Amino acid sequence: MTKKLVIIDTDCGIDDAQAIMMALAAPDVEILGLTCVFGNAAVEDVCQNVLRVLSICEREGIPVFRGSAGPLVGVSDPVSDHFGSDGLGDVIEDKDPHWEKKIQREHAVNAMIRMASENQKQVSLVALGPLTNLALAVRLDPCFPQKLRDLYIMGGNMEGKGNVTLCAEFNFAMDPESAYVVLEEFLCPTYVASWEYSCRNALTWEFFEELINQDAPAARFMKTITSKCWAYSREAMINKRDVYFGPGFVSYDAYAMAACIDGSVVTESIECPVRVELQGSIARGMMVLDRTNRLKKNHSVFVLTRCDAAKFSRLLMESLRQPNNNKSLVP
Repeated sequence: MTKKLVIIDTDCGIDDAQAIMMALAAPDVEILGLTCVFGNAAVEDVCQNVLRVLSICEREGIPVFRGSAGPLVGVSDPVSDHFGSDGLGDVIEDKDPHWEKKIQREHAVNAMIRMASENQKQVSLVALGPLTNLALAVRLDPCFPQKLRDLYIMGGNMEGKGNVTLCAEFNFAMDPESAYVVLEEFLCPTYVASWEYSCRNALTWEFFEELINQDAPAARFMKTITSKCWAYSREAMINKRDVYFGPGFVSYDAYAMAACIDGSVVTESIECPVRVELQGSIARGMMVLDRTNRLKKNHSVFVLTRCDAAKFSRLLMESLRQPNNNKSLVP
C-alpha cells in the first residue's frame, strides 16, 4: 500500500514531540520533512528539539527546515513557558553545538511549497504551531493550498474559551493574522483539532504513567522531558482545567496527528465555515463557527468534536515503543 506523504509544521514543544513520534511510528506514513516555526520556544530551540526527537527515534535522515521566527505582522510576544523556556521542559543540558549544520539551508516556507509541488494532491500537511509558515506559503504561491491533499490543524477554539487569552487558543493567539489567512484561503479539505476537542477527549493520568514507563528510548525521553514540567503535573493541571473540562492527560498536538494518520480515530465532527476574529482586545484570535451561513462563505472545514479513545491511546502507546534497542539516548 502506498504510504501517506506528510509534512509536519511544528513549534516543537513536548506535545509536538509526542505527535512527531506518533507519525514516525506509523507504518503507513512517510514524513517528507519537518518545518519549524516559533511558538512554544524560539525557532532556534524548535529546530534543536526536532533534531533531538529524530535522533531519539533514529530517523535523522528526515530533513528539518528553519522557518518563521515571529508572526506575519507586528511584534511577537515572548514565547510561552508552558513547556519550559526551551520547549522541552528545561531538562536537557547536552545541547548539540553543531545543530545548525544539520538544518537544511532551504527556508521552511520554500521547502513546503517545493515538496507540495513535487507531490501534487498527495501531501497531508499537519500544522502543530502558529500558522505563520502556512500563511507565508500561500502568499508566495497562491496555488499552494490546492496542491495539498489535505490540512490538519491543532489550534483554535469552538466556544470562545481561551487558554492564553480570555477567548483565544495559544497557536491562533500567537499569530491571529496567519490563522485568518489560512482558514480563509486554504480551500483543501481542512480538519481542525481545537483546544476544546483535545481537552474533552482527555485520557487518564494512569494511562500517562503507563505510557512514559515503557521500556524504550522514546518513552524514557518523554519521561525525562515531562519530569519537571508543570504542564505534566497531575495536580497542577487538575487545578487549571477543572474550570472548563475536568481532570485528564492531554497531549494536544497528538490529536491532530492521530486524525491524519487514521481518520477513523475521529468519530464526530462539525462541518461548517469558520473565521478568525482579528479585532478587539478580548476576542482577537478566537475562531468563530458559522453554523447559520451568515458569512456566506463557500468553503467549510471539519471541526473535530469526538474521538475514539481506544484507537487514540493505541497510537500514543505505539509512538513511545520505538526504537527498543536498549541504547541510552536520553540525557
